[in-house]
Amino acid sequence: MLLACCVNVSALAADSDLRVAALERLHRGGESAKALQQIDVALATRPNDAGLRFLQGVIYSDVRRDAEAAQVFERLIADFPELPEPYNNLAVLVAQAGQLDRSRELLELSLRNDPGYRTAHENLGDVYLRLAVRAWESAAGTAGGDASLRRKLKLARELVAAPPLP
Repeated sequence: MLLACCVNVSALAADSDLRVAALERLHRGGESAKALQQIDVALATRPNDAGLRFLQGVIYSDVRRDAEAAQVFERLIADFPELPEPYNNLAVLVAQAGQLDRSRELLELSLRNDPGYRTAHENLGDVYLRLAVRAWESAAGTAGGDASLRRKLKLARELVAAPPLP
C-alpha cells in the first residue's frame, strides 16, 4: 500500500520551529537515536509541545517502532483533537497492520479537521482501493467471478501490489 506519513512537523511546532527543525535534520541525517534522546529531554520541560511530540512519533515510525509511534499519535489525538496530522499518521500505522476500516475512520477524522489535507486524501484513496480489493476478492470467491469482476480485481491488485489469490 502506498500510504504516506506526514513528516512536515513545522506546521505543528508554533513556538519551537527551530528546535523541531534541528531535531528533524538530526534524524534525517541518520542520528535518530540522538534525536529521540534530545526530544525526551525537551519534552521533560515542555510536555505539551505538539511539534516535538509529533516528530517523536514520526521518528518512531521511521525506525519501525510502530507500537510506540501509535501511542504517541493516539496521545496527540487525545490532547490535540483538532490537528489532522496525527490522525493521518496513525491511520498509516493501522493500515499497515491490516486494520483498513479503522484506518478509513482515522483518515475521515483527519479530513474533517482539514478538508484540503492532500496526504490524507491520497491515503484515503489507497485505503478505499484496498477495501475494494477485499470486497471483490470476497465476491470472486463466492461466485467464481465474471469477466468484469476479474478485470477490476486484476487492475486493483496491480495498483496496490497485492498478492494474487491462492
